[in-house]
Amino acid sequence: MTDYILMSIVVPLMGAVLIGLTGRWPNIREAVSITTSSILIVVVYVIYQQYESGASGQITLFRPLPGLSISFSVEPLSLVFAMVASFLWLVTTIYAIGYMRGHHEKNQTRFFVTFAVSISGTMGIIFADNLLTLFLFYEFLTISTYPLVTHAGTDKARRRGRVYLGVLMGTSIMLLLSAIIIVWQQTGTLDFVSGGILKGKIPDGWVAPLYLLFIFGIAKAGVMPVHKWLPAAMVAPTPVSALLHAVAVVKAGVFSILKITMYTFGADVVNFTQANELIVWVPALTILLASLIAMTRDNLKERLAYSTVSQLSYIVLAAVLANQMSLLGGTLHIAMHAFAKITLFFAAGAILVSTHKTKVSELDGLGRQMPLTFIAFTIGAASIIGLPPFGGMWSKWYLALGTVDAGQWLLLATLMISSLLNIVYLLVIPVKAFYPATSNGTVAVKEAPLTCLIGMGIPSLMCIYLFINPEPFYSLARLLTQ
Repeated sequence: MTDYILMSIVVPLMGAVLIGLTGRWPNIREAVSITTSSILIVVVYVIYQQYESGASGQITLFRPLPGLSISFSVEPLSLVFAMVASFLWLVTTIYAIGYMRGHHEKNQTRFFVTFAVSISGTMGIIFADNLLTLFLFYEFLTISTYPLVTHAGTDKARRRGRVYLGVLMGTSIMLLLSAIIIVWQQTGTLDFVSGGILKGKIPDGWVAPLYLLFIFGIAKAGVMPVHKWLPAAMVAPTPVSALLHAVAVVKAGVFSILKITMYTFGADVVNFTQANELIVWVPALTILLASLIAMTRDNLKERLAYSTVSQLSYIVLAAVLANQMSLLGGTLHIAMHAFAKITLFFAAGAILVSTHKTKVSELDGLGRQMPLTFIAFTIGAASIIGLPPFGGMWSKWYLALGTVDAGQWLLLATLMISSLLNIVYLLVIPVKAFYPATSNGTVAVKEAPLTCLIGMGIPSLMCIYLFINPEPFYSLARLLTQ
């Protein structure tokens, strides 16, 4: 298994090199991108199969200092994220081919190269066996995605890129690294261990402040007020937005918080702290405030960005509650939200490619001209809301049960209100598109290129499939919470 763990990190890097070498031949370059992402899916599937058969894998590359190592291993949470990221890399690559060509984007080779490099960083985070390894790949992911955010090369893109880089690296160096140093001083280790390493090693009164250092230090999770980088990054091309919101960056953030909760603190330690009843309102308020802000945004991608800020805090809330049902729901939400949100961003990109429209107020009547795009958008929106028969219902169901188990009725009300707000700012979009109040007299438009439709159709169908059959994500999540 150790060979395959290393392959999951190396394969995207090798793909990036080959993409760069074939840049003068777009068809070959894009074939390499699809082939590389397909190989990664196979590698992750083999790791999953070996794990299911009882194999275990842990590999140490080197030890910079005694007790500190760059190491990788496999556990249920990493497999959930690995399967989502590898599969959606392929889907995003297919979509990006049509989008980048249809929108006549410049520097397409650089785009596909940096895309592959960022997936390598994501896989390093996924299989990190300790806090040091996670931190190094966390920073690597931030730096490798910066060229994607500033892809347009405009003053606005560079300005937004500085916000992206400044917030993510500023919080990680000032807060996350400080928290990691405290853990090292208190325990003498940074390894991820089932049940955590902090129990009995840190005074109860210091658990909450240390946990908050991790929550705000991992700004990729988008908790307010360290969320500004996320709307700023919407200046990037739509496939990059999909990468940020579903495949890599934000999921790396909430994944890291879940992993640190279970393998550094331990669920019992997080749940025990008396300050926990205050901490839970950090993600809870983010859920509500981001939803309210989303309602005010006319720019479609910006509205979806604030929706992501809200939805990420569902997972952070699950981690803070730290009971069996909440952790099950939070783990499932990594997958369910990924498939739904990538569908929404792909639909936004398809609208841009076909009509050059970016605002919700401009979409009246487009549903009848782009039915496939808006049907996909409706499916993704319904899954985000948590309606059956879509996969998002399961993760929200278990999150709600987690608030009940914790006796947090106000938090349950928060989740319910948030879902109602989701309806207001998401479902209004296809309603306006299919049932305009008045005719807007726009010129007839066609659907986006075929690869865009394929890339959009796959995750939208997965939203339905995951309601019918949420395996293997459910079984892995159950293993995680036992």
